[in-house]
Amino acid sequence: MLKINRLSVHYGENPVLRNISLEINKGEIISIIGSNGAGKSTTLRSISGLLQFSSGEIEFEGQKLSRLTPSQIVRAGISHCPEGRQLWPDLTVMENLEMGAYIHSDKQAFKKDLEEVMSLFPILSQRKNQLAGSMSGGEQQSLAIARALMSRPKLILFDEPSLGLAPILVESILVKIQELRDKGLTVLLVEQNANAALGISDRGYVMEKGEISLTGKSQDLLNNEQVKKIYLGICEEPGQIV
Repeated sequence: MLKINRLSVHYGENPVLRNISLEINKGEIISIIGSNGAGKSTTLRSISGLLQFSSGEIEFEGQKLSRLTPSQIVRAGISHCPEGRQLWPDLTVMENLEMGAYIHSDKQAFKKDLEEVMSLFPILSQRKNQLAGSMSGGEQQSLAIARALMSRPKLILFDEPSLGLAPILVESILVKIQELRDKGLTVLLVEQNANAALGISDRGYVMEKGEISLTGKSQDLLNNEQVKKIYLGICEEPGQIV
């Protein structure tokens, strides 16, 4: 569904991504893990058209994305749920959802989509007239996901959806992401919580300093000694935590 081939991105003269390549098949959950500054968010922003890349190519369902605007990329079927949620805090829940559906004009389809996201996140139905900025962190993350779904994506990009949430809320959000895959969506998940990300994904990519250093099935990465030591906080010697 999505293919990235030798993608490089610079901020000024500083390289941020260095010739990365990855592929996502329809119906997969793919995770990208790595430390702060590894280039994970830059990868997502490049896919969604928010950043211009220096070289390489991104293809979605055979269509090259390099000359498309972010709006055209959304229309092609890619939705981005950004780090920090990036809601409109002074708009209501309903108004944020309406903004997520801006590319569609069919009122009946909007009503159907609204019913679906309200079914997935019942709390939003109760909060529909509440200002987004006054909601709790978990409620805001639910709204950010629901807003991304209102464009009817085929592929949804998640950037640190667990950031700042209590463990019980993290588990709930991850369950929702799995439900989305079960409904037919394809997911690219960026997470610092490597254990959580690999726990729900089919395959994973490890990024270090703008490069992909390791890739494989998620279970294999969970069992990889390097990944366990650096990203899961587990030493080779039992009982020691790093």
